[in-house]
Amino acid sequence: MTPNVTGSYCDSYNPNGQSDVACSAQTQKGKPIEIYSFIDPLCPDCWGLEPMIKKLQLEYGHTFRIRHLVGGNIKTFNSFKRKNEGITTHADVAERWERTASRSGMSCDGDLWYEDPMDTPYIASIAIKAAELQGKLPGFNFLRKMRELLFIQKQNMTKEENLVQAAKETGLDVHEFKKDLHSQAAVKAFQCDLKISSEMEVNELPTLVFFNENIEEEGLKITGLYDYDVYVRILTEMLKTKPTPEPLPSLDAFMDRYHFVATKEVAVVYDMSCEEADAAMKKLALKQKVEKVPAKHGSFWRTVKNG
Repeated sequence: MTPNVTGSYCDSYNPNGQSDVACSAQTQKGKPIEIYSFIDPLCPDCWGLEPMIKKLQLEYGHTFRIRHLVGGNIKTFNSFKRKNEGITTHADVAERWERTASRSGMSCDGDLWYEDPMDTPYIASIAIKAAELQGKLPGFNFLRKMRELLFIQKQNMTKEENLVQAAKETGLDVHEFKKDLHSQAAVKAFQCDLKISSEMEVNELPTLVFFNENIEEEGLKITGLYDYDVYVRILTEMLKTKPTPEPLPSLDAFMDRYHFVATKEVAVVYDMSCEEADAAMKKLALKQKVEKVPAKHGSFWRTVKNG
């Protein structure tokens, strides 16, 4: 598949000149590339990008910083249904989730749409911004936890009580999170993301936009899901040289870092088939270092807490 990559969409935009709506290149702290990751937190296609992002961060994280933004426009946050895509009922959404899970290898259970259908992704997007008010890493961890509860455990993440549960499991200050969830600060941060999305003409999700240190050079935008080597080629193009990958950690160290991962993520990171990844993780399970978590599509693994 030829990736949908463009470079002429943002003549009037670069991360160095729009401090009112974006981080400047000064925030890169020596890393030459900045990646803007536009997502819908409840979108299964965006969830499917997780294995690529993990591998990219492990091998080339020394060359870039990544910023997650909620993409789209305000109309897209009024409903999950897309008439122009033939998605008009909860059953249509459920079917799309199942197809996406089969294609991406990242489980998402469409049964949620029959059991406890969601109304609008708006509050989930605000919740991410509320979590980010406690720091970039807490915000990133909250996004991951929210997706795990949604796609694996079928928790309706448009309900405040489930968002609060995600905050608890992430280790956030829950009192602050509850307050920020209804704050103007979170709303303004969300509106800022939408403004950047509009300026960059982000019309589909997920979308990654790559910028380098040259303020005269346009960013490269790639929409959709592609093989890992496509993202490495874009990094190489933006760096003007082929970057040297860092050695991958052992599986033990990988699990110590991430704690809960999909078999698909292990497969992508270590260039294995899902069958090979499953076998490798079973060896760790025999050592009582991880335990398997079955899912509707594929499986996940979590570290075992000793003591």
